[in-house]
Amino acid sequence: MEMRGMMGGFYKISEWIMRLSVTNVLWLLTSFPFWFLFITPFISPQGEGDAASGSLVSAVILMAIVAPFTLFPATSAMFSVARKWVLGDVDVPLFKTFFRNYKQNYVQAMIGGIFYALLFAILIIDFQVYLKQISGFQILAYLFIALMLLLLISMLHFFSLLSHFHMKTVQLFKNALILTIGRPFRSLAMAIGAVVVIAISLRFTFLLPFFFGSIIAVYTFFNFNIVIQKMMLMKEQAEADSDEETDDANGDESQEDKSVNLEKKSQD
Repeated sequence: MEMRGMMGGFYKISEWIMRLSVTNVLWLLTSFPFWFLFITPFISPQGEGDAASGSLVSAVILMAIVAPFTLFPATSAMFSVARKWVLGDVDVPLFKTFFRNYKQNYVQAMIGGIFYALLFAILIIDFQVYLKQISGFQILAYLFIALMLLLLISMLHFFSLLSHFHMKTVQLFKNALILTIGRPFRSLAMAIGAVVVIAISLRFTFLLPFFFGSIIAVYTFFNFNIVIQKMMLMKEQAEADSDEETDDANGDESQEDKSVNLEKKSQD
């Protein structure tokens, strides 16, 4: 029997808390080596000057090596679960769905991870170098921040595409770039939403183990799905218009003359 009223609302909220937290914990556990390397510089003693820069570069390189084999497959699996929720299948079995998609998408996620991790590592190191070690060129460091933001948006599109379509890896990269550039406002909304979730999670650190990643995945795929639905409608409309033009071309001569006249009037 379905509960209604206030108790029904509390029940639905508790269900969503459970779904988001379980998925987030699975994501963190399956990508634990990456997160261990990520937090190590923050909890270990830091040197100064060149020593601090050297330790940061080393940490970034190690994370870039580990991420394709841990973080990216885990994130792909989390996006697959988020996809089910956004499309209406909210009662999907979490463990089964997560690990099935983790296995199915592992190779493509790993290849995507190598590509994105390499680019992120290069941009982060360049940012650090231009900001602290090359005098007079600090302003160029902010260019690398903008490039990292674009790369982040492209990566979010990559995960959404990987969880939603059967495509070759090259097509995933290509379409992720097309969506990033071709839908700038929606892409910017995705990036702002992700940054807001990260900022809130860093402010209230107890959210990090339970909601940080899963909320970003749901929000990202929700926006991605809106874009895809609009594109599909536009495609269907274009195909319908094309079929209509074909039918008109096969009509009798009088109808053709009438359509030509109407076209001229509209042009006039």
